[in-house]
Amino acid sequence: MASAESIDIEVVAATPVRQKLVTVTLPSGTSAQDAIDQSGLCESFPDLDWTGYGLAIWGEPVEPGRVLKQGDRVEILRPLAFDPRDARRELAKEGQHMGGVRPDED
Repeated sequence: MASAESIDIEVVAATPVRQKLVTVTLPSGTSAQDAIDQSGLCESFPDLDWTGYGLAIWGEPVEPGRVLKQGDRVEILRPLAFDPRDARRELAKEGQHMGGVRPDED
């Protein structure tokens, strides 16, 4: 548990086949980027280029300099492989939708 001068933070990263969550205790006033740097997650995924990845706290996008508070969960966001709107359009052209074939279309 964190003391009054420190906070407990979770940092999470994932690929389509692997995810890792690390809990770190850091000084109060630590930024989201500092938490990532201290977590060691970048070294756990050496095949990824982390340049330009987005960050979020509990799903809400934040800037790397965002100061963290006790219990925050910093999420490293990979870029999308494709735009979901474009994927929906392509599927619609083929008579499909994101969930596969509709049950009433046997």
